[in-house]
Amino acid sequence: MGVHATVVFADLTGSTRVFEAMGNARATDVVTRLIQWIGGVCERQGGRVVKSLGDGVFAVFADGASATHAVLELQRNHQKRLQTWPAALRMELQIGVAAGDVVEIDGDCYGDAVNLASRLSDLAGPSQIWATESVVEQLHGIDARCRNLGPINIRGKNEMPVVYRIDWQDEVTEFLTMPATLMPPAKPVDTGFGQIELTWLDVRGRFRAEDLPIHLGRVDEAQFVVNDPRVSRLHARIEARNGTCVLVDISTYGTWVRFHTATGASNEIALRRDECVLHGSGEIGLGAALSDFSAPTISFNTTGGGLQLARRSL
Repeated sequence: MGVHATVVFADLTGSTRVFEAMGNARATDVVTRLIQWIGGVCERQGGRVVKSLGDGVFAVFADGASATHAVLELQRNHQKRLQTWPAALRMELQIGVAAGDVVEIDGDCYGDAVNLASRLSDLAGPSQIWATESVVEQLHGIDARCRNLGPINIRGKNEMPVVYRIDWQDEVTEFLTMPATLMPPAKPVDTGFGQIELTWLDVRGRFRAEDLPIHLGRVDEAQFVVNDPRVSRLHARIEARNGTCVLVDISTYGTWVRFHTATGASNEIALRRDECVLHGSGEIGLGAALSDFSAPTISFNTTGGGLQLARRSL
């Protein structure tokens, strides 16, 4: 018989690079101290650390509110710490949170929520918190802003759970919810475009407005897979919003966009956690500028409306 709990997986990114830069002994000490700090924050917020996982922590909480307080504290304080670290040594946190029935056996925990939180941690970008709808529903009255990413395909699950990104930065943008409210997913009704076609090498995809949002990335969970080491696991998202087709960068190394015009090609637009409206046709570079001939480059073509370029910072 399981108990309802909220599961947190908090993982450090970039540890391999740090071991190469610092050597095994010093890097092990740094990672160990960070893991101990992560565990301490979880425990102070009422959680129980089930185990440490090399460069991550697996913890369980009685409810979504206490778990959210913990992960917000982790991201905010860790980001302050990173400001004083050399860029080559920075290890960011990516966090997955899920709620559901959990079974404890010999001190370890099992269940769908455990598996789901682990996968969300893998899929979240550096410095991001991804949580299931079952967690976010518990946050009424909590100062947490949540962005609906829509249904996400999770390996091993027949149904796609609705996933939210919990924002922890002080800056609030128009795309984030007010505290304790949920932003509904973008609905493709009355959209101004019909579909987008994507091509990378021999990989092709055609997605209608009602198929969005989709993800571009190098893992199977992405609806359009680009297998290149410069591409993040989930690198970018394409969604329908207010009559437009919007490309959102959620990657580690950035996304570049270039449009085809009547006189040739436009200048490249560099997106770093930014977004732009896709219109007409052009190219999307994942993880490297399009001026780099080796960049993983996706050709795109939108149909169904003449859209104007817009750009906003996330």
